[in-house]
Amino acid sequence: MYIKEQLYNQCLEFIENRHQTVQNTIKEIQVSLRSETKSSAGDKHETGRAMLQLEREKAGAQLAEIEKTKASLLKVNIENKLKRIGLGSVVFTTKSNYFIAVSAGEIEVKGDKFFAISANTPIGQLLIAKEVGDKISFRTQAFEVTKIL
Repeated sequence: MYIKEQLYNQCLEFIENRHQTVQNTIKEIQVSLRSETKSSAGDKHETGRAMLQLEREKAGAQLAEIEKTKASLLKVNIENKLKRIGLGSVVFTTKSNYFIAVSAGEIEVKGDKFFAISANTPIGQLLIAKEVGDKISFRTQAFEVTKIL
């Protein structure tokens, strides 16, 4: 269970860091919007404000996506021991290792590298419901599931 806990916690930390970064960006944009003063070049001022508004909207969309990702991660039950690959599974294959939860990139635990992926990713969809010994072809690679935690 240790590997699952480590992977889960690192995914959570990844999400929290992204959340904090986007919140800081939003705060900086708010400060910029408040400090943007009307200059004699009115068009330039309006363009600057419009650009800041667009940046704020983009950051708001990123924040919503991060919150959705965090909600998905919180649904993952790392206590489950499944014979078939599902949400929360740690999957060892002959090519790479995966943690089926949220897309958080490469994570290292005890010297082993894992790819934290969402079940909705192309590779995640191929892995779901597979068992030890099942063979998978993805793009130009073929590999076999060797272990599921």
